[in-house]
Amino acid sequence: MTKTASELARRLSRTTRRKGAKVSFEGEDAFGPDLRVRRWRLGNGLRVLTLVDRAAPVVSFQTWLGVGSRRETKGKTGLAHFCEHLMFLGTERFPVGEIDRRLEEVGAEHNAATWTDWTCYYEDLPSGELGVAMELEADRLANLDVQQEQFESEREVVLSERRDRVDDDVEGQASEVLWSTLLRRSPYSHPTIGWEKDIRGYTLDDCRDFHRTWYAPNNATLVAVGDLDEESFLESVVALYGALAPSVLPVEEVLPEPTLRKEKRIEMRLPASGEKAFLGWHGPAFSDPDWAAINLLSEILFGGRSARVYRELVVEEELATELSGSIPPFALPSVFEVTLAVRPRRKVEKVVERLDAHLERVRREPVTDDELERAKARLELGLLSSLETANGKGDQLGFYAQVTDEVGGAFARLDEYRALGPDDLLRAARRFLDPKRRVHVRVLPS
Repeated sequence: MTKTASELARRLSRTTRRKGAKVSFEGEDAFGPDLRVRRWRLGNGLRVLTLVDRAAPVVSFQTWLGVGSRRETKGKTGLAHFCEHLMFLGTERFPVGEIDRRLEEVGAEHNAATWTDWTCYYEDLPSGELGVAMELEADRLANLDVQQEQFESEREVVLSERRDRVDDDVEGQASEVLWSTLLRRSPYSHPTIGWEKDIRGYTLDDCRDFHRTWYAPNNATLVAVGDLDEESFLESVVALYGALAPSVLPVEEVLPEPTLRKEKRIEMRLPASGEKAFLGWHGPAFSDPDWAAINLLSEILFGGRSARVYRELVVEEELATELSGSIPPFALPSVFEVTLAVRPRRKVEKVVERLDAHLERVRREPVTDDELERAKARLELGLLSSLETANGKGDQLGFYAQVTDEVGGAFARLDEYRALGPDDLLRAARRFLDPKRRVHVRVLPS
């Protein structure tokens, strides 16, 4: 199969004489037991991933960009998310509303998302209409055209979104304080949506410069999954993207986060229905060997009605109404966060004491084999369920390509979970869950 792909690459290279339009075959990887993902590269740095899957006559076409809120600068936070909004306003060729109209005409579902490490645009559509999505995406990647009036209107949309998600939301406000307190040097210390002051201060030139820098072929990965004519698709990629010029990407400087020496407590009075606690520890990067261990431990403690702590505090004793723990899949070290909301007339500090007793237990003694196997099964089911659609497969390919540079990383992560034992979780708990090295935000009803 590799030989066939190499021959295809040579044939594609001969079809064009455009400078930088050469396409090279870089290899292929297993994606589960039956599928293969192929890796391609254009001369301008554009990375392309193809996965042929004939299960349904549809294709998911995704554009992943290696820019999120992590790559923003002080005073310009939220630009990655804001730029995502502007991308839907169109170009000179496809003005406002034209992108939505054309995609709806061919029965496509489309949207976008921005997070800390990446921005992604996708179209899920009948395989025979793939060219429509490619034409639109290539044009707005190169030729975004936003006028001042549209820019100001979109600013108000984003400010409204921030009010809904953060300023008028108890969890949003508390979590934002937690992260910005715990992370002092990290580019994750500011929210992806940005600080309100920064959003109000953007200029149209700020956004044009951001787009010009980061929306470049050498910072992009195209992913195509489904009922795909691979040769025709790659010919279209060369024709639409091959002449785009790469940009000079800024060098990232990441400073180590100082270790907390004692617990830092913050009290907030907000219009909440009851008392809440938000606890945060420095957590591992997604590529850290202990990321899978701490995520699996979180599943054992907080992952639903049968989880150890959730079952006791929420289901059996009815001390809390909400209890969750999470470690995000970020490329750099981030935050392991636990959120707790207590029932009316309960005191949050008493419930946190009960929670801390459980955390001390997992730092002192291993979890049981039964707990471990059930948690592994839930995480495995969640991943495999996400791969049922072409879009889900594309999500995994694009995400791992951006965050770990391992295209088939989803199945490697499954193997990591399967290999973990009780001692691995004990080590991770001792490494990260020291109660003296956390930020504790307590929310009291105003």
